Amino acid sequence: MVTDFGVSPSGAALLAAMAAGPVLLDGGLSNQLAAQGCDLSDALWSARLLLDEPRQLVAAHRAYFEAGARVATTASYQASRAGFATRGVDGAKADRLLALSVEVARLAAEEVSAELGDGRPRWVAASVGPYGAVLADGSEYRGHYGLSAAELAEFHRPRLEVLAAAGPDVLAVETVPDLLEAAVLADCVRGLGVPVWFSFGAADGLTRGGEPLSEVFALVSEVPEVVAVGVNCCAPQEVGAAVALAAEVTGLPAVAYPNSGEGWDATARDWTGAAAFDPGLAADWVTAGARLIGGCCRVGPAAIAELAATATAATVNE
Repeated sequence: MVTDFGVSPSGAALLAAMAAGPVLLDGGLSNQLAAQGCDLSDALWSARLLLDEPRQLVAAHRAYFEAGARVATTASYQASRAGFATRGVDGAKADRLLALSVEVARLAAEEVSAELGDGRPRWVAASVGPYGAVLADGSEYRGHYGLSAAELAEFHRPRLEVLAAAGPDVLAVETVPDLLEAAVLADCVRGLGVPVWFSFGAADGLTRGGEPLSEVFALVSEVPEVVAVGVNCCAPQEVGAAVALAAEVTGLPAVAYPNSGEGWDATARDWTGAAAFDPGLAADWVTAGARLIGGCCRVGPAAIAELAATATAATVNE
């Protein structure tokens, strides 16, 4: 994979691994934190732990690395200056907490690597969620917030710059719901000098905002920093066609990490329906072009361990 911007040695190693075969991502951070007994009822969600219990985040990241994941996704998905301000945190401290999300994930990687002594590289993806995630009302599953491009850029650009400066191996711009926010985020990551993957929420073959996935895939793939494009936090049955489309439209590796298949009730703040995540589907995702694969909400370390075995088998059979 050739890029025309500077990439850190660790970031370059991740790109090389992607070129060689599928790289396993982690699963849902919030469900692992809940399993550890953490209270996630706060509007800050998992970002609250950055403020109050960062060692819990280290433990959650470790659980996924120990299950076989090679990439930890940080607790910054719902973190922002505006969100932390509701807890009386000023902008400077909010930025330090954003950077801390990268540091605790890196610490988890270093601890596991030292304990296992296996010499396997482990990477950190700095999570960048959509504006709707900060509202904590399910808006990221709808998009079209009524904000202008300038207003969205004012929200996103500062935290992207802070996260990029914190030294992640890649920026995970994830659960993007619509074309407008995709365009804004694509402009904001241009020139940051850090590899980026873009993943979109999807339903019935469209973005959550109702636009063709082909349009948003093509749009973000024009940015030099973008190294993979795909979908996340969607039902597992959405993934196969979306991955094939992303690979066809962009010529880039695809990224795929669906949720469990359950639905999120933003009013009740609870999950509904039955789980449908099947690690056995990963072989088809790899065949279709996925090189970053994992799980999102409600997909825990046990499922990631199963996914690791499936991904390994898919690589052997290619």
